Order: sequence, then C-alpha cells, then structure tokens
Amino acid sequence: MIDYSVFPEAPGCYLYMDDAGRVIYVGKAKNLKRRVSSYFTRGGHDPKTERLVESIRSADYIVTGTETEALILENTLIKRHRPRYNIDLKDSRSYAYIHLTEGPYPRIGIARQARGKGEYFGPFVSAKERDYVLNVVKKTFGLRSCRRMPKRPCLRHHIGTCTAPCIGAIDEAGYRERIDRARSVLRGRTGDLIASLRADMQRASDDLEYERALELRDEIAAVEHLAARQRMVRRTDHDEDIIASMVKDGTVYLMLFAVIKGTLTDKQEYVFPESEGYFEEFLVQYYGERTPPKEVILAEAIDPALEAYLGERRGSRVTVTVPQRGDKKKLLDLAIKNIEITFFGDHLKLQALGRALHLPEPPNVIECFDISHLSGTAMVGSMVQFRGGRPDRQNYRRFRIRDVEGIDDFAAIAEVVRRRYTRLKEEGGEFPDLIIIDGGKGQLGAAMAELKRLDTRIPIISIAKREEEIFVPGFPHPIPIGRDEKASLFVQEIRNEAHRFAITYNRLLRKKAMIQ
Repeated sequence: MIDYSVFPEAPGCYLYMDDAGRVIYVGKAKNLKRRVSSYFTRGGHDPKTERLVESIRSADYIVTGTETEALILENTLIKRHRPRYNIDLKDSRSYAYIHLTEGPYPRIGIARQARGKGEYFGPFVSAKERDYVLNVVKKTFGLRSCRRMPKRPCLRHHIGTCTAPCIGAIDEAGYRERIDRARSVLRGRTGDLIASLRADMQRASDDLEYERALELRDEIAAVEHLAARQRMVRRTDHDEDIIASMVKDGTVYLMLFAVIKGTLTDKQEYVFPESEGYFEEFLVQYYGERTPPKEVILAEAIDPALEAYLGERRGSRVTVTVPQRGDKKKLLDLAIKNIEITFFGDHLKLQALGRALHLPEPPNVIECFDISHLSGTAMVGSMVQFRGGRPDRQNYRRFRIRDVEGIDDFAAIAEVVRRRYTRLKEEGGEFPDLIIIDGGKGQLGAAMAELKRLDTRIPIISIAKREEEIFVPGFPHPIPIGRDEKASLFVQEIRNEAHRFAITYNRLLRKKAMIQ
C-alpha cells in the first residue's frame, strides 16, 4: 500500500504506477489526499478497482489551481499514457476547430480542418472541451448554428439560445457585436471583455433596463467560468517547457512542466545540492540528452550563449521567455506551487498553524482526540498523532470509555485526556506540542480541566464541526481564522483523521457485539 499521507489536500490529478513503472490509472480529485486514501481505507470496491489496488506499487500527483483544471489535465494525461484501468477515451473528433463563417450573420460550428473562408480557433486537443466551449459561446451570445437561414425561427430561438437573425429579431450591427465578443472569448482574451460587459451591465442598470442587465450578468458568469476551464488548455502551435526552482538549506528543488500544443501533460521533479550556476548547469545536462521544445519558460533570463546552445540542440531557434503576466506566468506560478506542496507542504502547514495560534515554535508533534458512539452505545475515543505535519500511525491510540454512562461527550473527552496524559506522565513519555479536541467550548473546557489536575501545561485548542470554528482557552469566541486558511485546513485535516479512526473502532465494537 502506498503512503497516501504525503498527498496534499488540494485539487489535482493522481497517477498510479505498477511494478514496472507504467502508469496504470489516472484520476482527478477535489481533495487528492482524501480521494487517494479512499482506495486503501474503504472496502466494497468493484472487482476492477480491487485488481487496480492490487497492482499499484507507486503513485504521483500534479496539483492544479481548481477542480476544473484537474478535469482537463486528467483527460490530457489519459490520452498521453493510455492507462490500463481507465476507460478508452479515443475520440475521432479530437483536434477539430471551432469555425466562424463569413457574411453579415456568421454561423458558429465545428470544422475538421482549417480550410476555407472564415476564422478557425484551435485545434482542440480534447473533443469534450471543444464541444463545451462551442456550446457555451453559442448559447451565451445567441449565435446561429444553422447551415442555411430558415424562414421562421427554430427551437433554439424559442428557448432563448439564438437571437434569430433569420427573422430579423436582431440587426446586423447587434449581431456583429455579439460575434466580436465570441471572438474575444475564443482567443482567450476574456479580461477586457469581462470589464466591458461589467460596464455595460452597470449602464443598463442605471438606465433601469433590468432585463438587459440580467442578460449581461449571465454572459459575465459564463465567460468567467469558461476562462477558468481554458487556463490549462492554451491554443499554441508549438511545445513548451516550464521550469521553476526553489533553494532551501543548500538544496535545489526543481519542477519541470511539459506543455504540448498548449496543454499541460506531465511534470518532472529534481532535487540536487546547490552550487554556483546550478540552473544553467541543469539546462545543459537536461537538454544534452533530449531535444528542447520551441519555447522554454523560466523565472529568470539566462545567458545568451546558453540560449544559442538550446537552438543548436534543437536545430532551430529556441525562444526563452520570462513572463510577467498572462497564461505563461500562471503556469510558472503553478510549477512553483507544486514545488511548495511537494517538498515543503508539511513545513508550511506547521508554520501557518504556529503563526495563527501565536506559538513560540511550529508544533511538530500534535495529538487530536475525538469521541464516537451510536446513541450512547459502543462509546469509544480516539487519539491520532501528527509528527512533522504527517500522520504517525505507530502512535495512534484508541480508548473504550469506561467511566461514562449514557451520552456525555464532555465526560468522555475528559476521560481519554486524563488516561492519555496520566500514562505519559507515569512513563516519562514525550508530550505533544499541541492538543486538538474535536468539539466546541464545552469539550475544550473538559479537556483543559484534566490537564490542570495533572499539572500539565500543553497548548490546547478545539474545533467545532459545523462552522469549523477554532476555540482557545480563556476566550468566549472563536479565534479569527478563516475556514479556508492554511492553518484551519490543517486542523481540519487532523480532526478528520481522528474522526475516521474513532468511527472505525466504534464500528468494530458494534460488529463484535452483533456477532456475540
């Protein structure tokens, strides 16, 4: 079984490999850690998934900015690796174009090849993505898709997705304005268009044209959503490499993204000692063994002689780009984000939590307690330990509640805290740097009272499930940490693991009782 604790709680794609290093499955996830762990902690898989799990020997991941980007990347990786356990996504419609015809009322449609009059946008690597873009643009701007203009409006006009130039429902100037907006979206120039649409919406609202303002609001929402999907599917006619690096404590951490025809397809990681000129030395060695792409995107400029060397290796000019904004800068930032999560994610989480709680040092050892029961029966407690930001399963503990009858979570928390730290004190064991209690102010107060009785000083907090509010002793209100901030997400991660461990033990006891 792979160590899924190293996976981040972030959106992205995961890749499973067999003992020969072949990619056998590619999947996407809103939360990589939660999704990957489900393969190994849950039962009841179908036969195909069971065979997949038995074949997994290693795993990798690529973090993306959004779940939508993960969806697009998944499709690209499947087409690249053809994994054995993914469904076959071969599609004869791939690499087609979106076509805007000429004339006073251009139509929008699909073209297999960029031949003939009109404008062509693409090619699209993914047929699914192409169809999505086509449908959004067609519906958002009400463009005609009929090959011949009919004499009466079709169903699309009646359901509000076509402006019906066939019956003169829109004049040529108004239709041309919509074509211009669609052209901007298809070229990826959504920023200026969104700003223009917002200004038009405000003017329509000021003029009390509320119906028009609502139409523009819907257009803005559609364009913004489309821009998010297009972020990782840029239309270019050449391949690119995006290379980013970070240096920490004399070690270089480097990430390389391969972009094929505008689509992120793969990543490679390198770790090596820092030395003078390490980056240029890496480029020489890396491209000494392979042909450079037409463009290399870096965070800093390199020596012109090295740029000439890349051109010699390729046999034609290689462009070295240092982007300051735009899609290429976003991909460079994404590479840096992957470095941070892959190599420094645990350290960053600990630092964020230490700062949020105003601790003198980041809490290296954290213990979290939870209570689980079913209407007061089979009441159990769990304690999980995180060390260095990762689960330390050898130090997990579970407790059968002995001294509590009925439903009393406060007393149950008090019991497991008392038993845990009484034993540590008697055995001279290592105390944690932070204690987390699953619950609100009541559970926190019960645990704090036990620590005082034991004359033990350990920083302690609690987290309430509904709003993910974090409480500290002595304050009646939760501390001001947003539920989506790094520190809060880390606390939620630890609490969720304690909750999972407690439920597993509770189910085990109930199963034993049923058998008896």
